[in-house]
Amino acid sequence: MTTALIYLVVMLLVAAVVFLLAAVVFGRGEELAPLPPGSSPTRLPAEDITGEDLQDVRFQLVLRGYKMSEVDWVLRRLGVELDELRARVAELEQRERERETSPESAP
Repeated sequence: MTTALIYLVVMLLVAAVVFLLAAVVFGRGEELAPLPPGSSPTRLPAEDITGEDLQDVRFQLVLRGYKMSEVDWVLRRLGVELDELRARVAELEQRERERETSPESAP
């Protein structure tokens, strides 16, 4: 009977040591405060996004890949930037055509 009791006490001590060791190594289950809705830790400049900026983008990893809201945010930002650049290029091309066809430029 005492042998079984000794085994039980030793098992409890080993379990307690393993639990405490795991708590020290992995933390106590504390979590960071959640980000406000619609925000992202992914960073891009407010304007004039460059190729280097895109190479530096890192997305938060989640269970099945990257965090979808961050990827969607970056794609929206890049879409807006591309639309603005294309509109500017179209505007400059239109000005160039108007300048070439204006009567003032004829010799």
